[in-house]
Amino acid sequence: MLRVADTDKPCLHLIYEMWDTMIENVKKVIYTKEKKQYDEQSTFFSIVLDILVDRWTKSNTPLHCLAHSLNPKYYHEKWINERAGCNPPHKDLEISQMRMKCFRKFFPITAELNQVKDEYSRFATCSEELNDFDSIYDRWILDPIKWWANHGQPIPMLQKLALKLLNQPASSSCCERNWSTYSFIHSMKRNKLTPERAEDLVFIHNNLRLLSRKAKEYKSGLAKMWDVGGDGFESLSGIGILEVADLSLDEPLMESMSFEDGDESMSDDMENLVMEEDLGSCCSIALLSYLFIN
Repeated sequence: MLRVADTDKPCLHLIYEMWDTMIENVKKVIYTKEKKQYDEQSTFFSIVLDILVDRWTKSNTPLHCLAHSLNPKYYHEKWINERAGCNPPHKDLEISQMRMKCFRKFFPITAELNQVKDEYSRFATCSEELNDFDSIYDRWILDPIKWWANHGQPIPMLQKLALKLLNQPASSSCCERNWSTYSFIHSMKRNKLTPERAEDLVFIHNNLRLLSRKAKEYKSGLAKMWDVGGDGFESLSGIGILEVADLSLDEPLMESMSFEDGDESMSDDMENLVMEEDLGSCCSIALLSYLFIN
């Protein structure tokens, strides 16, 4: 699942189905190994299933269910007949509940919500303008994005949402970037940090990054788009000021000095900086120095 999903290609609309298929394949392997019939009870599979369900519950979001609902393939009779007990998305209780949760989030205005619910009803039941032969046949053979581009004009609100959502990749790059940030903060020189404190610093780091993108300095000057390269480095030796600037909004010089070797050189640099900056900068220096030291 991780290997298939970790890609730059759009696959958000495939995750829910892939997860169900993966569980069925695991069950098939275990029952074949134990030489059991599908209607028999397997203690080992029950344990494995609980682990998988817990993992899915942790990683699942309503967007997975909404993207699954907007994949035209899952309403075609060929897909429904492929697996026993398989239901289209609009007949699945969990998917329907998550889909409505997303609809209420995306369309807070009652009139728009009612309209998109009406459009989804026509899409799910292949009624009115969507009941022609090409529209139904292409649900099975066309890529979902191409289907919406060719046949989604009668339901414009749902078409706009589908084209936006089905183009989203399900990559683990965000997790990997967060791990990179954690390794940057919990380094060889700062390996006595407690996990709780390290998590707090990572949280502050990422939120400062998001806040800094709204500042005018992010679009111009020396710190223009400073965080594009991320935190993909092992140490601060030989790194310029822009790469170190991601720990604060306005004190990159102080941060680069906070990691320098030797207290004496750091004290000299801090003294020079205090002479040049105002009282507000001094307060920022004191606060961040306390965070680094502790």
